[in-house]
Amino acid sequence: MTTIDRNQGLARQIADSLQDDILQNRLSVSERLPSEADLAERFKVSQPTVREAMKILAAKKLIRSKRGPKGGVFVNTPSLDMAAQTLHETTNWLVSLGVIELADIVETRRKLGRMAIEIACEAATREDYKRIEDALLELDHTNISDEDFCRLEVAFHQAVAEASSNAVLRLMMVVVNQSLIPAANMISFQFRERDKVIAYQRQIFSALLSRKTEEAVSAFDALIDYQSGVYDLALQRREERQSAEAAR
Repeated sequence: MTTIDRNQGLARQIADSLQDDILQNRLSVSERLPSEADLAERFKVSQPTVREAMKILAAKKLIRSKRGPKGGVFVNTPSLDMAAQTLHETTNWLVSLGVIELADIVETRRKLGRMAIEIACEAATREDYKRIEDALLELDHTNISDEDFCRLEVAFHQAVAEASSNAVLRLMMVVVNQSLIPAANMISFQFRERDKVIAYQRQIFSALLSRKTEEAVSAFDALIDYQSGVYDLALQRREERQSAEAAR
């Protein structure tokens, strides 16, 4: 029997315990979880509490539900998207608290992004080019929302990273693209000029098509330089706003 501290959130503790079982492979990929009744007995809680724990695990994409005679709740097959989902909330929190500085995000994006572009110039296939171009074409619309623009910007850079067959680099780029970029955009999107971002991305794509590594990296560096300036402006305006509020 697993011990549960009643002074803490029961559903959260149950979710944490089952997540640990999954990550330690005590619950295998595609394995069916025990029933709600069995889990309620194991943790000595009510079935509604177990149901809340299942919702937490489902939000993290660690489990999936299947209906029918052979249905139930199963451990999800791991993926890079699952890893990004797990990291996304924590990353946003760390950025908002200032634990991760925007300067750190810029430096990480620059170094890993260069590596991804260099590999893409060498290894990109026709399918890779199609994914990158599709993301760029979707991005280049004046009537899309700020949220969609941020999402499609991430899709463009991730499509470039997908041209690499290196699973470790792809995972790192998922973290950078799907966690760090949205966290930074949350602060700076009001000050960014979309046309400039798209122009730099067009230059990157054109150089990738021609397999001109230096040109692609140069265009990427110019994009990062521009976005770094936007981050600086956003932080400056935030500090000015905070100072004005404190003076009232």
